[in-house]
Amino acid sequence: MRKIIVIGASSGIGRQVALDFARGGWRVGIAARSEERLKEMKSQYPDRIAYSVIDVTADDAPRRFLDLIELIDGMDVLLMSAGVGWLNPQLQNDIDTQTVAVNCSGFVRIIDAAYNNYKSTASADRGHIAAITSVAGTKGIGIAASYSASKRFQSTYIDALEQLARQEGVAVDFTDLRPGFIDTPLLNGNHDLPMTMSLGYAVPLVERAILHRRRVAYIDWRWGVVTALWRALPRAAWKRIGLTVNQKRT
Repeated sequence: MRKIIVIGASSGIGRQVALDFARGGWRVGIAARSEERLKEMKSQYPDRIAYSVIDVTADDAPRRFLDLIELIDGMDVLLMSAGVGWLNPQLQNDIDTQTVAVNCSGFVRIIDAAYNNYKSTASADRGHIAAITSVAGTKGIGIAASYSASKRFQSTYIDALEQLARQEGVAVDFTDLRPGFIDTPLLNGNHDLPMTMSLGYAVPLVERAILHRRRVAYIDWRWGVVTALWRALPRAAWKRIGLTVNQKRT
């Protein structure tokens, strides 16, 4: 039986991916801060889902993560889906520092533990680390500066670990999943954002990219085109472009 661990499984993309893989016969380890939501998910597939309450910003997150791997007897795939993001043109410091704490420090805690687990565990099959980053990480978006920067950090970190894995001979593949706007609790009702996708549309694309071990996957193809265009813009042109939406989470 194949095994996947989903960090950030209590809502949005992480929740749907975890339930879909359990339905498909995988052994699934799920983690998030909300034990009530994790228990509810386990009740749907009690023989296939195990859970652990993990706060990725806590010092004990790596130990709890490794315990979850042991609980499901291994890990073929990690999906790192935990993350936060807000629109913050006012640059409220508490918002920005929390974004960095979760999306950077929390990300590193789990990804490092996963990499070292694959490094220390001999297996005939290659490991797989997949992470939900964002199209925002390809260009700094003014109204979400810390979110954009944290997602760039995640993508760059994966790039670096891919190089390190080759140098060290660690059998692990990486997938950088870059969604555009998806109608999840993270959007908090901001439906005026461009090209917003439903969860039902986006999640199968995420799952396909994981199963095919895509190195980089834009969710969906339109965002691949958009990001290619805006990355080609000179800095002088980019700074004149502004995205304006309701001041809510994104």
